[in-house]
Amino acid sequence: MTKPHRKSDPRVTGIEGNTSDGEGPVRQCAVTRERLAQTEMVRFVLSPDMVVTPDVASKLPGRGVWVKADRESVALAASKGAFARGFKMQVTVPEGLVDQVESLLLQRCLSVLGMAKKAGTVILGYDQVKDALRKKTHGILLEASDGAEDGRNKVYFLAKALYSNVNVAGALTSAELGMAFGRERVIHGLLRKGAIAKTWTLAYRRLTGFREVPELNWFKDQDRD
Repeated sequence: MTKPHRKSDPRVTGIEGNTSDGEGPVRQCAVTRERLAQTEMVRFVLSPDMVVTPDVASKLPGRGVWVKADRESVALAASKGAFARGFKMQVTVPEGLVDQVESLLLQRCLSVLGMAKKAGTVILGYDQVKDALRKKTHGILLEASDGAEDGRNKVYFLAKALYSNVNVAGALTSAELGMAFGRERVIHGLLRKGAIAKTWTLAYRRLTGFREVPELNWFKDQDRD
């Protein structure tokens, strides 16, 4: 998998800046030795049989080892003995740990979107999103990574014409967005501003450490025109 682009452009992405400036407690990464907010990291604990286990909700009991939330850092932790050093004992690192973390972070994102659906704070569908934008509904645009460029551009540039700062989240496929909302596929959505949107932003930021962030490149050429 291509290494994801972690530097965000707040104009076009749902990753709203760096969260290490006071967003919760700060921990040290076992690999990079950086001190980062917990919201930018993944916690790992040991199972009863000494297997390294991701704790993406940071709620499991026991000693925790923290790693920066990106594919490269977790892979290095798994291959270079960082978990054994952090836990101060011999441990078992399961194969596919990086992909396991990505899957759990994706499930976290889908869960937050499910909460938004129940709370009525998300709008789905091309026409519905465009109507909401025209009514000055602020929020984060949810655009499927495999959606058509033409429809995506029309939604984005409508939003850009109305607002100075447009946030887009595009790392989920249409099938993944569909899972969150109980549909087969979802291409376009708008997550209204509020508490759930803030929770989503933190969850989405961690996920983008493990997969491509296509929205960073979708609109570059058009924005320069």
